[in-house]
Amino acid sequence: MAEAHQAVAFQFTVTPEGVDFRLSREALKHIYLSGINSWKKRLIRIKNGILRGVYPGSPTSWLVVVMATVGSSYCHVDISMGLVGCIQRCLPDGCGPCQSPQARALISMAVFSTGVWVTGIFFFRQTLKLLLSYHGWMFEMHGKASHSTRIWAICVRLLSSRRPMLYSFQTSLPKLPVPSVSATVQRYLESVRPLLDDEEYYRMETLAKEFQDKTAPRLQKYLVLKSWWAANYVSDWWEEYIYLRGRSPLMVNSNYYAMDFVLTKTTEVQAARLGNVIHAMIMYRRKLDREEIRPVMALGIVPMCSSQMERMFNTTRIPGKETDVLQHLMDSRHVAVYHKGRFFKVWLYDGSRLLKPRDLELQIQRILDDPSPPQRGEEKLAALTAGGRVEWAEARKAFFSSGRNKVALEAIERAAFFVALDEDAHGYDPDDEASLSLYGKALLHGSCYNRWFDKSFTLVAFKNGRLGLNTEHAWADAPIIGHLWEFVLATDNFHLGYTENGHCLGKPNPSLPPPQRLQWDIPKECEAAIESSYQVAKALADDVELYCFQFLPFGKGLIKKCRTSPDAFVQIALQLAHFRDRGKFCLTYEASMTRMFREGRTETVRSCTSESAAFVQAMTKAHAMKADLQDLFRKASDKHQHMYRLAMTGAGIDRHLFCLYVVSKYLGVTSPFLAEVLSEPWRLSTSQTAQFQIRMFDPDQYPNHLGAGGGFGPVADDGYGVSYMMAGENTIFFHVSSKFSSSETNAQRFGNHIRQALLDIADLFQVPKADS
Repeated sequence: MAEAHQAVAFQFTVTPEGVDFRLSREALKHIYLSGINSWKKRLIRIKNGILRGVYPGSPTSWLVVVMATVGSSYCHVDISMGLVGCIQRCLPDGCGPCQSPQARALISMAVFSTGVWVTGIFFFRQTLKLLLSYHGWMFEMHGKASHSTRIWAICVRLLSSRRPMLYSFQTSLPKLPVPSVSATVQRYLESVRPLLDDEEYYRMETLAKEFQDKTAPRLQKYLVLKSWWAANYVSDWWEEYIYLRGRSPLMVNSNYYAMDFVLTKTTEVQAARLGNVIHAMIMYRRKLDREEIRPVMALGIVPMCSSQMERMFNTTRIPGKETDVLQHLMDSRHVAVYHKGRFFKVWLYDGSRLLKPRDLELQIQRILDDPSPPQRGEEKLAALTAGGRVEWAEARKAFFSSGRNKVALEAIERAAFFVALDEDAHGYDPDDEASLSLYGKALLHGSCYNRWFDKSFTLVAFKNGRLGLNTEHAWADAPIIGHLWEFVLATDNFHLGYTENGHCLGKPNPSLPPPQRLQWDIPKECEAAIESSYQVAKALADDVELYCFQFLPFGKGLIKKCRTSPDAFVQIALQLAHFRDRGKFCLTYEASMTRMFREGRTETVRSCTSESAAFVQAMTKAHAMKADLQDLFRKASDKHQHMYRLAMTGAGIDRHLFCLYVVSKYLGVTSPFLAEVLSEPWRLSTSQTAQFQIRMFDPDQYPNHLGAGGGFGPVADDGYGVSYMMAGENTIFFHVSSKFSSSETNAQRFGNHIRQALLDIADLFQVPKADS
């Protein structure tokens, strides 16, 4: 095979005259260039480490301090107050650079200046950390900042005025605080009040009081101790116990999806679209490695933690019998590609040069044109990643720990990311309501064996050029992959471009070695394990009902005219819709972020409150006065916004209770209160998709360049999963999931209730609506 010959740098054969070496100059050239590229990356990382380590200082500021010290010495002014002289006397005598008095004086001044410079950096960092610990600005009305908040904002801007690198603020971010037990218990009781009758609430109140007085103080001490020692007292346990120790399938239960721009089309050439997008992703990875991406900033001045971005590429989840492990590599020079039941390895570089989009298009087209059939057991191999984790761990150990199976599996697990070339065409057709739901289903689970669910993300390319992502959840949360996705779509649409025929710009290099076909040796026992995992995954996928729709009457632009938060507006509408759908309230999960703290991830906002329940109940009464309903809505909205702010500022409920539960398990302490709290099902799980984290184009100028967000499966068997995206100012996309096996839920019915709830609340404020 041609590719096999080009994959080696030299060959040798044994002849009667001895060993005959035949060196390949081209292969050695590529090895040399790869080594040069590797060393360049190391030097860049070293340089970035130094620049990040001295932020907000810089080598230039160090030079200024040295020059000021030396200059004052020549003017016979001792700004060191005698410290330079002390340092000079402590320098060793003898030959060498310290011999002359002038050299000793210069070295002493350099040492003193460095000490002053380092002390200044430490002082500025601690000051910035103290300033970033202030969250009063979040609780003030929009546009009505207090004098103290304005002064605070000026100080933060001054201390972070120098252009930061991606991780420059990491050591200046405050640690997530541990709330007091009494505050957490009180907020918990408030959150369950609308869900319980008087007798049930009294029982829970008794359990809570007993926990607070007897068990909690001991657990809290350990938690406070951990908060002093660890960078974040929640995140490592959250990743370990919520994600990595989960033994159920990742598909549907954990992984989520993201959609392409749905109202615009760039090209219908599948290979060309992938050529541009893969190139854009590696450009993003290069910026990530060089820390050239600016940190996400709230209000443009408050930095968000960037630590989750470190594992975006070159990461896979390795299955284990009891717990999985996230394997992250510093670099990877290839992607793994799946097409028609076959796996390929596609190199991203030619020597040290990143392949151009047109070259990548050529490589993808070679895979599409390859007529070879799948090997025995190869077609459904990825179903192992879609089934139970224990079964996958056992199969991996038994059949993929040696030989060609190990080599092929490593090629997938060590890839930058996974690419799936689908034979189906999906996308959003506004004239076909079902099209968006089918598109979402294809991204959420596909055929159950054409996604590698363990990879940090799978890039899915459909036959018509539409794209999407399926993302593993353990390594990061949705805003992180959303940041990448915004960059990629904007780069593809506004920077790379296509020819009139829909191909990538430029000319391909036909001399590139073709993609490498991965080779497998799948025994019958392994085929049986693959089929078993496939049946588990297929039953799970077939049970998922997904209803995705675009809400056209209005968006966040007109919601703001109600003088309320768009998120609160939608969340209260979801409460109204759920009450109409099920006739009762339920424990509701809304994800918020805690990235204002170091290594922060998420916190829960319990959106079902006594205030929202009062509004919903009033809405169901036939003769309720509009003024009363408006007042109840305002109270519910204010309560929701207050809870969201508490969650973002480290005063949430659920992560604190979760960590107390983990400590109780370590100590062997039984708590009926914690056991009941942690077992309560989230029958309505919701999330808003972040957008416009990167301003690479003007959405007002390009109003149709809108993604539809993404979605996830239901958390409870008899519950709903709802993801929504405020797409621009004038529309909202919803992704509603449930299970067919539940007689109590129906995703499309609930979606219709959401539509009506939004319209009914808008009518209270006489918000004009666009034509549907």
